[in-house]
Amino acid sequence: MMSLSWSHNRSVALISMLLLAPTMAGAGEADVVGVTVDQAANGTYRFDVSVTHADEGWDHYADAWAVVAPDGAVLGERILAHPHVGEQPFTRSLGGVQIPDGIKKVTLRAHDKVHGLGGAEITVTLP
Repeated sequence: MMSLSWSHNRSVALISMLLLAPTMAGAGEADVVGVTVDQAANGTYRFDVSVTHADEGWDHYADAWAVVAPDGAVLGERILAHPHVGEQPFTRSLGGVQIPDGIKKVTLRAHDKVHGLGGAEITVTLP
């Protein structure tokens, strides 16, 4: 039987920790995975945004998504009032969003209670 050295055992432990880190981190960041946008007769926009996040309960869940202008200004925000543990991905809507003249594209980004922003975003061209 081969005897493993202390440095080998330490390397195996380090590699194991690195491989398990994503699962030990829990739910991770909230990702926008789909968007539809329509313009209403009054010129405002309605966004239907699909978000995925491994919600773990009230302490760690996707709690909002936002419509963001190219300059970073938040043009609209949908607050998500509860976890969606058994519903992934989920889609929620926001209407009445006013987009200033001259803006042709907006970015949709999601937020979660632990990581804040940082997950996948989607940029769309307005109709």
